Amino acid sequence: MSQTQMELEARQAPQVIKRQLIANQNKMTCIGDKLRALDPKSVMIIGRGSSDHAGVFGKYLIEIEAGIPTSSAAPSVSSVYGRQLKLDRALVIVISQSGRSPDILAQAKMAKAAGAYCLALVNDVTSPMGEIVDEVIPLQADAELSVAATKSYLCTLSALLQLTAYWTRNQELVKALADLPQALENIIASAPQFNAEMLNGVNNMVVLGRGFGYAVAKEMALKLKEVSSIHAEAFSSAEFLHGPVTLVERGLAILNCLVNDESASSHQEQIDEIASRGADIVNLSQLDKAIHPRIAPLVVLQRFYLDVATLAVSRGFNPDEPKGLKKVTRTV
Repeated sequence: MSQTQMELEARQAPQVIKRQLIANQNKMTCIGDKLRALDPKSVMIIGRGSSDHAGVFGKYLIEIEAGIPTSSAAPSVSSVYGRQLKLDRALVIVISQSGRSPDILAQAKMAKAAGAYCLALVNDVTSPMGEIVDEVIPLQADAELSVAATKSYLCTLSALLQLTAYWTRNQELVKALADLPQALENIIASAPQFNAEMLNGVNNMVVLGRGFGYAVAKEMALKLKEVSSIHAEAFSSAEFLHGPVTLVERGLAILNCLVNDESASSHQEQIDEIASRGADIVNLSQLDKAIHPRIAPLVVLQRFYLDVATLAVSRGFNPDEPKGLKKVTRTV
């Protein structure tokens, strides 16, 4: 056990999410009522880095569960190019752990001025973001000292799930969220799914997933780069077959993010095709196939966080303080 701050904080995720779901329930009920009355015609999600990856998860979630077109914002449209978008009757969701990055604040201000209903998912509720948006949804992740976000990212996904569940009145998803903390505890107690020996000599990887699995694959690829100095890129398994698969013949390692949802069978077909070309594949899974498919990606990611922290240490890196990175990144 590495006992890094990153690992310790990742292990806190089940308890902080349990508290978050209870603490935010009334707020989510009220916001759900407002969203049904507003009936937004589009959703735009603003974020950078891990927050942008959470936005990809949000895109799949909102489009699948609410049926509303959802896109990722380009913050520089406001902060650098000074342009105003037409966002009347749009829902804008700002995702920022700190709520302090200048470009994210600028995009939020633009969205609010453009007539959007703006929500912000932040961990620091004292941030200036609260003065801009209509509603702040606290992530309730407590302090996170490691530069590599873990529990705060999982809290972002659980907040998106809770928001969507109350918005769409999806009682099955509400119940699944109540089961999420225990599902996370179970995967924490399970055996590692990859280690340094399995990735010995690997400096380049591709992380593959489909749908929600692809969304968390993007976060996995970022963490492999941040803390383990492995150059990793995420692809949809379907997209990977449209050209990049040729890299397999050069000995490319594959991290397979398997989520047992509606995409599982088609994703597995694509993984089998890639394996037939000689790829070296490391498999990640949720283990318990009975859990609700919308919480499954969080369970896979929970195990990954623990394993990648151990991998980093075994490769001689400190995952708590990746070289050249800070906890709060301020871009314009």
